[in-house]
Amino acid sequence: RNSFHVLKSFSTEKNNMLRKRINVRGGDAGDATSGNAPAATVVAPKAATAEVKAAEPAKSSKFRDAVFPIYGDEVKKFLLMGAIKFFVIMALTLTRDLKDTLVVTQCGAEAIAFLKIYGVLPAATSFIALYSKMSSVMEKRQLFYTTCIPFFVFFLAYDLIIYPNKDIIQPTLETATALLGGTKSGALEIVAKIFSNWTSALYFVIAELYSSVSVGILFWQFANDVVPIDEAKRFYPLFSQMGGLAPIVAGQYVAKFASQASDFGASLHRLTYAVTFAGIMICVFYSLSSSLVEKDDSSTRKSGGAAKPKKKKGKMSMKESVRFLTQSQYLRLISMLVLGYGLSINFTEIMWKSLLKKKYPDPLDYQRFIGNFSSAVGVATCVVILFGVHVIRVLGWRVGAMATPAIMALISIPFFICIFMGVDNPARLTLAVALGTAQSLLSKTAKYALFDPTTQMAYIPLDEESKVKGKAAIDVLGSRMGKSGGSMIQQ
Repeated sequence: RNSFHVLKSFSTEKNNMLRKRINVRGGDAGDATSGNAPAATVVAPKAATAEVKAAEPAKSSKFRDAVFPIYGDEVKKFLLMGAIKFFVIMALTLTRDLKDTLVVTQCGAEAIAFLKIYGVLPAATSFIALYSKMSSVMEKRQLFYTTCIPFFVFFLAYDLIIYPNKDIIQPTLETATALLGGTKSGALEIVAKIFSNWTSALYFVIAELYSSVSVGILFWQFANDVVPIDEAKRFYPLFSQMGGLAPIVAGQYVAKFASQASDFGASLHRLTYAVTFAGIMICVFYSLSSSLVEKDDSSTRKSGGAAKPKKKKGKMSMKESVRFLTQSQYLRLISMLVLGYGLSINFTEIMWKSLLKKKYPDPLDYQRFIGNFSSAVGVATCVVILFGVHVIRVLGWRVGAMATPAIMALISIPFFICIFMGVDNPARLTLAVALGTAQSLLSKTAKYALFDPTTQMAYIPLDEESKVKGKAAIDVLGSRMGKSGGSMIQQ
């Protein structure tokens, strides 16, 4: 009920933001979120709209409108940006599957709760502070590359340097247990396992941070900058479909190739090759997309449709950014949506992964299952988007946003009932794993197909400062706080 109340309040606030945003045609206007900062200048894209309409066929087929409602010069722009989304999700899927395999099989699924609170949350907080500072002194391209490249450098260094020397730089479990007082049960036992496998824990933290940064900041922030409101309803659902193809490819790469290696070290090499390739492709397609957008902007200026230059605003510090976030009801409601999803998904995900370890104790078997699961998520996401692409356009933003929490609530009931009945025998364990797999599959599918596009659409009416710093705080810190809160409740 609380989720639906938040969505209702947020939908009303979003509509008010859109009306205020569209009415602005030039000069300074009061910020729709705080009432203090000047709003970004918005120019009605009359020339661009005329060009798009001229490029559309006179009598476009209903099938084309339903499946791919993008025309003319929009196609190249969409494909380049869709390629960024594809490779971002591909790298995310590969590193997510690997981090889960490392931590769950070495430390146990219970270690995930500790790492999300005491590792991921501090790392996310530090990243937001650093990103806020970088966004104040760097241009957009420089900021993108500076944010993106270090992640892939770490993933490569882990494979080539850290993992081969892990036995040298990591203490044994006996040493870690002795340092913590010799306790072999309870929370200290989990901490000892994390300490004795700290390189895997470090990979988990970095991969979790990448999962928050990659989609929310590397892709969606760029998309929100260059995709106007009139294109967003057509582009964004299809971006999700492009992203849905990536888990299919990545999952089958893991299941059919990486997990078939002779040992886990060789499997890690194969995964790192693919992750590194994805990172290179992200940078290449971002460069091509940025050049195309700059070229289109230049053509618009030459044709006489130039917008008034935006007035530069004073850059906010990290403290001022957080204060701005807390003062804006619009941003607070977005943050509650993101935090609520992170909190909810964490309640079921850790339990499900703990059951998976019992059923698949061998790392390569676990990796193979997770790879096939990722492919299933990708297939389901594509199917849902294919048949439900018009949910947002026809039924509206509110229905699209409310679908994900409703689905998560309904399908979690049989999973928890099965756990309460006990999973001591193999038959019940298999049933619990199947129900948990279905629950996680449908939850992630709804998130990728409906929750992500609707959430990201909500940022479009915001001004430049709100998009960059408010969005970064919500996507990274809000998501981490939600998942860390779920982990803390389960401890």
